[in-house]
Amino acid sequence: MANWKEFAQAEPSLAQTGANQLFQYEVGLAFLASIRKNGAPRLHPVCPVLSKARLYVLIMPNSPKRLDLERDGRYALQAFPQDKPDSDEFYLSGTARLIDDPAIYADVLADAKHHANPDEILFELEIDRAMHTRWEGFGTPDYRSVHSTWIAT
Repeated sequence: MANWKEFAQAEPSLAQTGANQLFQYEVGLAFLASIRKNGAPRLHPVCPVLSKARLYVLIMPNSPKRLDLERDGRYALQAFPQDKPDSDEFYLSGTARLIDDPAIYADVLADAKHHANPDEILFELEIDRAMHTRWEGFGTPDYRSVHSTWIAT
């Protein structure tokens, strides 16, 4: 598992591409998948925050996502799609870790580009896999996906 800074040091180009995708609308926008108590997936939009070279999400206290992440921290995060038919894609997976340090919480709130609620619960997204997908040959018979993948060691 790696934090965002470690990922960016290991694979700077992929991390920059990922940050561009996650923050393409300035506000971080992504879909977060978590695991329900019964093992089924749950998917909801979130606003990720990069703060001090680490990636976080803030989750409302009464959100089922929060309970999912506290019980089983495994997650998948998919950046919002771009506004074009052959848009790139960016994906992360790993483990979300509850953060209760007030100094880190204050930094994340200060760095959030969305209207973060100070009651939200903070999780750091530790990364075990990152993948960027781009598309070649859109509109032709040779249309195909090209993947760049990084796996934490």
